[in-house]
Amino acid sequence: MWITITRRILIMIPQVFLLSILVFLLAKSMPGDALTGLVDPNIDPKAVADMREKLGLNNPWHVQYWDWISRAVQGNFGESFKFKMPVSDLIGERIGNTVWLALVTLIFTYLIAIPLGILSGRYNDSLGDRLITGYTYFGFAAPLFIFALLMVWIFGFYFGWFPTGGSVTPGYEPGTLQYMASKFYHLLLPALSMALITTVGTVQYLRNEIIDTKQKDFIHTARAKGASESRIYNRHVLRNALLPIAAFFGYEITGLIGGSIFVEQIFSYPGMGQLFLSSIMIRDFSVVTALVLLYGIAAIIGSLISDIILSAIDPRIRIK
Repeated sequence: MWITITRRILIMIPQVFLLSILVFLLAKSMPGDALTGLVDPNIDPKAVADMREKLGLNNPWHVQYWDWISRAVQGNFGESFKFKMPVSDLIGERIGNTVWLALVTLIFTYLIAIPLGILSGRYNDSLGDRLITGYTYFGFAAPLFIFALLMVWIFGFYFGWFPTGGSVTPGYEPGTLQYMASKFYHLLLPALSMALITTVGTVQYLRNEIIDTKQKDFIHTARAKGASESRIYNRHVLRNALLPIAAFFGYEITGLIGGSIFVEQIFSYPGMGQLFLSSIMIRDFSVVTALVLLYGIAAIIGSLISDIILSAIDPRIRIK
């Protein structure tokens, strides 16, 4: 297993390197450059040209890339022209909100998906199975941002049960119980909105795995030996059906972090997603490139986590 983990970590290095080149080239292809928005348009063009030369924006792309990636490795992604502060500090203020939103959404996803998937798979073709399947079809068809808009309008504005913006009530001191409760209260509705939609894939997958496992020969053998249905499901069906779900844990986390972009914008939740969209709108290049790189690295790490879990529960894929 350690050979598999070492191999996957070594594969990550060129992946991150290629990702950083792709992110940098895409940023260079966008209109403007890192100086756009930093200077007054009425300033003398010669002064602007001198600033561009001083910042190295006239250098060849590979020189600019090396300067950028060497600083990024040290945690220096430049300065945001909108917020007038280092990008690393700006992201540091937002990343905690996004991570907590993703983790709470993941918990809600499994709390909803696993019971529904088990019920639907165990009692397939029943009325309950049809209702659960109908819910999953609705989830597949409904865009996340449309569903989130409905949730914030119904439960935020119409009923007023949840806040419609921010991550904490102003005035609470960080670290206190009131502060933590307010943080959870503010992320509850966004997390539920994401979970109710993103859970449908897990429900369908678990349902299909249970139905498929029920047809295996070892299940028929267990029944022939007189094992009870509860023992068959608990010891054989569920154990085999839940293993692939555990292997997708890493992909789920990275998918939720990336999928929170529009949800954070809709709920005015101050996370990396909201920062990413606002930075694109105002062409804050330093912030955009840093966030795209971090999202890509998070996806690569999520793939590594899933591979490690899968190799731990399924020895057949390990490299000897």
